[in-house]
Amino acid sequence: MTSLTDAAETRTLAWLLGQATTAPTLPLMVRAMTANGSDSAAGTEIAGGTYAPVELDAANVASGASSNEAIVRFEGIPNPTSVAGIEIWDSAGTPFRWWHGAFTGGAKNVTDGVLEIAVGDLDLAVT
Repeated sequence: MTSLTDAAETRTLAWLLGQATTAPTLPLMVRAMTANGSDSAAGTEIAGGTYAPVELDAANVASGASSNEAIVRFEGIPNPTSVAGIEIWDSAGTPFRWWHGAFTGGAKNVTDGVLEIAVGDLDLAVT
């Protein structure tokens, strides 16, 4: 579901090569997007209502991947809203965008103000 952004790939490669880099400022936050971004540009985050990004609770890395180990629950989404995907940002003073991804199977239509991503459905890898 997710891919590292170009900037995150650069930071990751610099870290692997022992060069100067900046680690993410925790916690990582999952943002719901009405329009998906790309490797180089952020998408459009939901605006309005009482929507707010949600803290990511990630499982331990195994076999080169991880996923959410708790339900990611967005509340207060304005009705109706079509949610195309997610982005994961850190909590730095100027937040840094690490991952982006579209929902498998297409956009999710929210009509009750709530969107949930089930445990294990938010796949994370270094790709």
